[in-house]
Amino acid sequence: MVDRLPLGDLLATIDSMKTLKNVNPYSGQVIAAYPVESISQVGHKITRLRKAQVEWGALSVGERVGLVRDGLAYFNENRERIAADISAQMGRPLSQAPGELNGLFERAEYLLTIAEQTLATEIIEQSDAFYRGIEHVPLGTIFVISPWNYPLLVTVNSVVPALLAGNTVLLKHSSLTPGIGAHFENAFCRLGELVPLLQHIVVDHDTTGRIIEELPIDHVVFTGSVGGGRQILNHCAKKFITPQLELGGKDGALVARDADLDLAAETLVDGAMFNSGQSCCGIERVYVDESVAQPFIEKCETLLQGYRPGDPAVAETNLGPLARPQSAELMLAQIADAVAKGAKILTGGQAFTQACGRFLQPTLIVDVDETMAVMREENFGPIMPVQTVAGVEEGIRRINDSDYGLTSVIFTNDEALAQRFARRMETGTVFVNRCDYLDPALPWTGVKNSGCGSALSRYGFYGVTRRKAVHHKKSR
Repeated sequence: MVDRLPLGDLLATIDSMKTLKNVNPYSGQVIAAYPVESISQVGHKITRLRKAQVEWGALSVGERVGLVRDGLAYFNENRERIAADISAQMGRPLSQAPGELNGLFERAEYLLTIAEQTLATEIIEQSDAFYRGIEHVPLGTIFVISPWNYPLLVTVNSVVPALLAGNTVLLKHSSLTPGIGAHFENAFCRLGELVPLLQHIVVDHDTTGRIIEELPIDHVVFTGSVGGGRQILNHCAKKFITPQLELGGKDGALVARDADLDLAAETLVDGAMFNSGQSCCGIERVYVDESVAQPFIEKCETLLQGYRPGDPAVAETNLGPLARPQSAELMLAQIADAVAKGAKILTGGQAFTQACGRFLQPTLIVDVDETMAVMREENFGPIMPVQTVAGVEEGIRRINDSDYGLTSVIFTNDEALAQRFARRMETGTVFVNRCDYLDPALPWTGVKNSGCGSALSRYGFYGVTRRKAVHHKKSR
């Protein structure tokens, strides 16, 4: 997840008075200012969280389900305000922001429905001689470090299962979207008579590391870059904490010769361009069978010409500014490297500024290969490189030839081929005839440099609990 370090990006936005200025990426206006907290202030919050956790963890799972559901009502009651905040803080077109709220409710509702069954004690034996069982016990206080690109969706993946399992949460949202972290505190700080169950903090880079190493937190969930993940892992190693890390991808798609080309082009262009390409599972590489390459590429080019970059507040805008303006330089460098090595730009390829917002034109590049950075390094932007392949075997090999392993995609109507593709893929998720979607019933996980641990599904609960074995030999 290039250029979305929830650690390092603080440094550029915190002034000498230790105030975080939240800036609209399109207008350049300061939206709000937040005082940066000290390690002692955070320590006081953690002390309160740990105290509240004892009583919260003692409730039944069913009681917690009801209270978390009550907390989620805040997001429904404040839909318009939250959607406006997402757009203003990270630049997504306002017309698209409500979709993230809908996704929050979809994921939360599924987790609510499976919580009691998933967290129930697993009884191995209950006889006259023995009781043997496995309990799923809350870890305690969990430190969630959340990114800006999907400030609701990524955060709900961790916060809801953590609370349902009986934990309390310390939440550090990205410095680009601190207001969204404040919304989570508004929703979940008090549930019933219990407070505080979730505390949002604004801290700098050094303090983030010190929190992990010095303060009594019990688990860390981090979403960000590979470099940021390594830093988190180093901090956690000081306390033998195994963090959950979601570190992005260089997601590849294969368009087979029997694919529905209209569906493939429409889905993959959206997967590459939505949110200005700032998606961890966005499409960053496309491999297409040479027999259908030309019509597929023509369809993609037509679709890309329909994008309207501009003011996120305008209804017609469907591509917002880059949340971090400096990200454009990385993307332009990848494009220049590709062109220098023989690639051809069919559309886009240039950066421009509107108001104070930095944009990259929706970009389609062909005649690419693996010697080019655009095919190997994550860019986190609206770039769609397309490479032709001789067939399925070459496509599988090229998709797997990556340091990342978050998702992979195939478009085909051949069920046997789809199953073979799925078996061969070295990714946490395999999509067939769709992409860029998190099913809350399936684990969201990565391999290689895409991270470790799982969010969503029942496995998301297992990551925020530990197993306690109860072995009772009954007296005669």
